[in-house]
Amino acid sequence: MHYSGTIWRPPYEAYSLLIQVTAGCTHHSCKFCTLYEDLPFKFRLSPLAEVKEDLAEAKGYYSKVPRIFFTGANPFVLSTDKLRTLAKMVREYFPTYETIGCFARITDITPKSIGELKELRVLGYDGITIGVETGDDEALTFMNKGFGSKDVFEQCKKLEEAGIRYNFFYLTGIYGAGRGEKGAKKTAELFNRLHPQIIESSMLTIYKTSELYQEIQKGNWKEESEIEKLVELKTLIENLTVPTRIVTDGASNLIQVRGNLPKEKDKLIKHLEHQITNADESLLREYRVNLKHL
Repeated sequence: MHYSGTIWRPPYEAYSLLIQVTAGCTHHSCKFCTLYEDLPFKFRLSPLAEVKEDLAEAKGYYSKVPRIFFTGANPFVLSTDKLRTLAKMVREYFPTYETIGCFARITDITPKSIGELKELRVLGYDGITIGVETGDDEALTFMNKGFGSKDVFEQCKKLEEAGIRYNFFYLTGIYGAGRGEKGAKKTAELFNRLHPQIIESSMLTIYKTSELYQEIQKGNWKEESEIEKLVELKTLIENLTVPTRIVTDGASNLIQVRGNLPKEKDKLIKHLEHQITNADESLLREYRVNLKHL
C-alpha cells in the first residue's frame, strides 16, 4: 500500500478501507496544526496507478468492502471529475461498495454545485468529515482557518440539499484563556442550525513547531487551562439542541465522552461536572505536556 507520512483518520473510520488518494493539506496554514509536517511537500495527488495498485492489493485480502475512506487532509478538494474517476476505480475492484468517506475543508465544497454534489452522493460519497473546529469567527480568523461561520452554514446546507451526510471535528481550547465558554456557546448556535451526524471533539495540544506556539511566545495568545477546556466542552454540550452524537475518542482528550444528544445530554453533563469538580489541574497538565504525539 502507498502511504505517505502519518496516516490520519477519524476514530469512527476504524473499519473502513484506507486508500491514499492525496497526501498533505492544500491549506496547511492553521496556526495550531502540526499533523502533516512530516511530509516533504504541502499537498500531492496520488498517481492513479498507485491508487489502482492499492485497490488491487486490498482486493487480495477482502472480497467485500462496504466503506472506503480516502486519506489525506482534504481529498474533497479534488474536482468532481477526479472524484468521479476515483469512485469508478473503487467500483472496478469492489463492485458492492456502499459509501466513500474522506476529510474535507469547508472551502472544498464551495466550488461544487448542488448538481455536482448530488452526483457525488450517487457515486457513494457520504459521511465526510469536516475540520470546522469552531463556529466562533474570532477564533477562526486568529487561527487562520480560511473560512468563517457563514461559510460553514452555507456549504453544509449545500451538502444537506445534496443528501451528503457530514461530521464535524471540534477543537476544545481553540478560543484561548477566558473565552472558552463564550466560544462554545457561539459554536452551539451554529451547529444547532445544521445537522452533523457526529461531533468528534479533540483537545488542543500545542507543539513547539506550530505557529500558535510562536504566538504564545510573543504574548499574543494564552492557552486555556485543562479545567477550562473541560468546562468549555460541558458548555458546548449544554447548549447543543440538534440531534447528534458527540464523542472524544482521540488521544488529546483528558477524558472520554460518548453519547447521543439530546437523549444522553444530562448523563454527559453530570459526567463532566464530576470530572471538573474532582480535577487536579497539575495532573491534567502533566498529561498534556507529556503527550508526544496526537
